[in-house]
Amino acid sequence: MEKPDLNKVAQITLAFWIMKIIATTLGETLGDYISQTLGLGYTVGIIITLLFFGIVLSIQLYSKKYTPFYFWLVIIATTTLGTEISDFIDRSLGLGYTQGSFILFTLLVITLGLWYSKFKNLKVYPIFNRNKELYFWSAVLLSNSLGTAFGDYLSDAIGLSYLTGALVTAGMIALVMLLHYLTKANQILLFWIAFVFTRPFGATFGDFLTKPVNKGGLDLGTLQASIVSTILISLLIFISHKRNKKS
Repeated sequence: MEKPDLNKVAQITLAFWIMKIIATTLGETLGDYISQTLGLGYTVGIIITLLFFGIVLSIQLYSKKYTPFYFWLVIIATTTLGTEISDFIDRSLGLGYTQGSFILFTLLVITLGLWYSKFKNLKVYPIFNRNKELYFWSAVLLSNSLGTAFGDYLSDAIGLSYLTGALVTAGMIALVMLLHYLTKANQILLFWIAFVFTRPFGATFGDFLTKPVNKGGLDLGTLQASIVSTILISLLIFISHKRNKKS
């Protein structure tokens, strides 16, 4: 049973979604920097980002309370690892964006199904039980991997420009917000839909920042875009720490 006075995850607020989008943009540009700009490839990229994910997740799991720095490091790790996983499935294994998205969607549904069968709910706040937290982070990783694959599907399979792809996913996020505030739609379902779609929004926006001009991007480079995103997310994490100490 959850302990209502204890919690290990961030509260779902507007600040949460802003930080999630910046984290996903960072995950896209940093993942591409490791595998493409540095030329290490997707397999090595997965090994590096998986190691980082394992370290920060272990710190998060063994912490006794919600600490913004630990929590958001894991979110960043899942977005970066999710980029490598998606690209490995789509490109290295040659399964393509459609099949890759379907595989990741299926795995996400299975994970949420197992979570629900054990705890009889999919509430994401508050979370203290370690087993439930493991389900949460598994779903987060799969959601971010799926979001990456879907973002690439929009740009490479359908042929949308990176900016158009970002606008399409932003429209989906706006629709979820309207459903949240104006209807009695299931809030947990809306959360996971929004969580998935903030990933391709961040991914396509990250591609828009880094890809060559002749491919519809701004050609800022993966390193420069990653540095800007890191500065922004660091500032917001600092603010979250300040607010968390006051609460």
